[in-house]
Amino acid sequence: MSGTVTAVSSNGAYSFTKPNRDSVTLLTGLGVEGDVHAGVTVKHRSRVAQNPDQPNLRQVHLIQSELFDELREAGFDVAPGDLGENITTSGVDLLALPVGTLLHLGDEAVVEVTGLRNPCLQIDNFQDGLLKQVVGRDESGHIVRKAGIMSVVAVGGVVRPGDPVKVQLPAEPHRPLERV
Repeated sequence: MSGTVTAVSSNGAYSFTKPNRDSVTLLTGLGVEGDVHAGVTVKHRSRVAQNPDQPNLRQVHLIQSELFDELREAGFDVAPGDLGENITTSGVDLLALPVGTLLHLGDEAVVEVTGLRNPCLQIDNFQDGLLKQVVGRDESGHIVRKAGIMSVVAVGGVVRPGDPVKVQLPAEPHRPLERV
């Protein structure tokens, strides 16, 4: 299974969206160099308020570009970086990956998938009604989160648009993604 990096984004200040960049540098065990969410311990404000010493399992946020196509069909205009992700991909069903999957990004960087992003009300502040498009329920009533996945940096390196994404699944049994 493989795909492509379509965009990379980072922001040194707390902001919902992240501007696209020509490249980002992933730092082992920290996240995206210069990004406000980089660090060994959690940096997301709501999680810092709960426990500032918990490990940062949300160092790098990835979204598949296919979500933007789906949102466009529903009448929303969302582009890479708009939902706060660091890396936008195409060709890989990120939401179907198990915990512990390694994503090889470009020539060097490797991130380990930790779980699903839990969408929050800021998404509706960005575009009214968008939250219902990225979180809902399946036929069985289970919550479905589509706003991307979270990961930690296993091996640092530079990531650029156009770089390949190679998927390395963990040993079985696979654990499905849960919110982190």
